[in-house]
Amino acid sequence: MNKLVLLKQYLLSKHIRRFSSRKAIQVYQNKKIKKHLAFVLTHSPFYQNYYQNHQLEWETLPVISKREMMDHFDELNTAGITKKEAFQLAAKAEKTRDFSPKINHVSIGLSSGTSGNRGLFLVSEKESAMWAGEVLAKLLPGSLMDEHKIAFFLRANNNLYESTKSSKISFHFFDLVEDLKTHQKRLHELKPTIIIAPPSMLRMIAEWKGNNLIDITPGKIISVAEVLEDVDKTFIEEIFQQNLHQVYQATEGFLATTCSHGVLHMNEDIIAIQKEYLDKEKGIFVPIITDFTRRTQPLIRYRLNDVLIERKTPCPCGSHFLALERIDGRCDDIFHGIHEQTGKKHMLFPDFIRRAIMLSSDDILEYKVTQKELFLIDIKLKVKNEKSVAEAMVLQELEKLWKENMLVLPKFTFTAYDLMASDRKRKRIENVIVELLVKT
Repeated sequence: MNKLVLLKQYLLSKHIRRFSSRKAIQVYQNKKIKKHLAFVLTHSPFYQNYYQNHQLEWETLPVISKREMMDHFDELNTAGITKKEAFQLAAKAEKTRDFSPKINHVSIGLSSGTSGNRGLFLVSEKESAMWAGEVLAKLLPGSLMDEHKIAFFLRANNNLYESTKSSKISFHFFDLVEDLKTHQKRLHELKPTIIIAPPSMLRMIAEWKGNNLIDITPGKIISVAEVLEDVDKTFIEEIFQQNLHQVYQATEGFLATTCSHGVLHMNEDIIAIQKEYLDKEKGIFVPIITDFTRRTQPLIRYRLNDVLIERKTPCPCGSHFLALERIDGRCDDIFHGIHEQTGKKHMLFPDFIRRAIMLSSDDILEYKVTQKELFLIDIKLKVKNEKSVAEAMVLQELEKLWKENMLVLPKFTFTAYDLMASDRKRKRIENVIVELLVKT
């Protein structure tokens, strides 16, 4: 049954569902969401209560976040699974590295907790098959009849990922907690046709290939889990001599993937996107998603903690799905400064920091910038040539950025670059301030 569901979803996504305009997408979404709401309001006690005294026009329903989802986990899901038993199963899987057990045929996943708040996700067997069909349709080169060996690097395996297996497609999970030498040896022997991994791991693999430590020629490489920085993208593409593709996948679902031109498009055939603009002129927004395919753990008007930048020009691929310039990072990692004249808090988006670093010097191979305090910024650089020269140029660009925004200059410090690929998500732009001392 689930194989048929997978095949149906694959065919719908790859060959049948076509939208001639933004209006056609909206008509399709409204029809799907109306049907979805009818189910959710019958089976989810949380939403029944949450939507009392509200007109059921979905676009204006109250927004929820991860906090509400986790606080009301037991009443929100429709499978009768408690947060306690879900966490117990997920925690056991983390310790044993056996991610196959389910609860009542429902797979349990645990997010990495990048923002300090780990989340649980529930996926039924039917939803898992639908997810697999959608993923294969949008990521797999060629057809389902072609043979593929997929190397998948993640912090944790899940039944969801295993559902992509077939007689033609072999799935090989690489556990990021294992030794890098083990991964190197397995990759060399496997010679995968597709590699899916966080950009920090992909960069490591590219370095192995560049140093002739592995002999692999994958047909497609896909970045997941972390923000893909230009410095990593350029390096990986140069080594493998191909476009690097990207997937925006989170606890909350299969959100976006790149087209043949390498442009990231939101998967608006399975989710509806509303924009909470942080800077409308620059197209910077926080997405509010409604997933009309997931019934086990419904997500309606769910506010993500991500900062996205919309693409201003149409994509050459012709798709009318919302196109992104980039995923900029987490809301938590927006930098803050104090305006010289007003004394008020002012935002600096990760993309501003990123551009300042990359414009400063062509010698920069890798970097990390961390706001440790309101007036303390730490910078780690890995460079080709003279480090002191690159540091001086970076300092100049960052000071220029702060001055252009009329912000009080913080103290900029430089420390040794000591970052390695690991099971933790890498952030090149990170704000670790627990609480801002100055409020608007």
